Amino acid sequence: MHMGVARFAEKWRSEQREGRLRLFDAARGFAVVSMVLFHFCYDLKYISGHGLPFFAPPLQDIWRASISWTFLFVAGVMCSLSRNNLRRAVRYGAVALAVYVATVLASVDVPISFGIIYCMAASTFVVWLLERANMVPKGPWAALVLFACFLLLQRIQRGVIGLGPFVIAIPHWPYESGLFSWLGMPGPSFASGDYYPLLPYTCLYLAGTAMGGWWKERGFPEVAYGMGYAPLEVVGHHSLLVYVLHQPVLLGIAMLMG
Repeated sequence: MHMGVARFAEKWRSEQREGRLRLFDAARGFAVVSMVLFHFCYDLKYISGHGLPFFAPPLQDIWRASISWTFLFVAGVMCSLSRNNLRRAVRYGAVALAVYVATVLASVDVPISFGIIYCMAASTFVVWLLERANMVPKGPWAALVLFACFLLLQRIQRGVIGLGPFVIAIPHWPYESGLFSWLGMPGPSFASGDYYPLLPYTCLYLAGTAMGGWWKERGFPEVAYGMGYAPLEVVGHHSLLVYVLHQPVLLGIAMLMG
């Protein structure tokens, strides 16, 4: 089985055009595999009722962050190489809508309204708007500032901005209205099975875009072309398809094991 997958992956890689950024495909593929394992643990614990004592904070939070942060940064880098970010945003948006409808109809868990695919759609649209205004951030310093903003905004969902004890409280009215859940200020009755609003996550996406644009002008590091692992590259190249298909399969397995 492993040899067959490896052979297919090697064939796929040999058919790709020269100069493919293998490291980013492999990183995205690794994140996809990690995501599948994470969601399987989630389904076993919260849907089927298995114990899984290890699947709890802080490991659960660190694991989740390692997946989503990798996805968003790599997607931001790749966004800088896209020929049509509006079309890319629409494609992500269509998948996000399909995920929402499917999770509402399935009624297995809390529906996913503003999940990571929504975040990628909205962030890509933001990049497209910045392209139109010729204001796309670029370079390591821009990426560093955006990443700092990302860290400072980590607790915006709880009504504060800052790090550690050094925080600034945000007025309550954006949260009370419920109109800004998409932005990162969830209303009192808001719930989503997966929540990645524009703030803080678009900052991380734009940090990737800033580095991607900088590398595009100056040349990507050689390691980005030479370092990879073919099976992970295949998964990474088809990450959106895997995202759409994996959860129904995992839910079915988890229910059989329940």
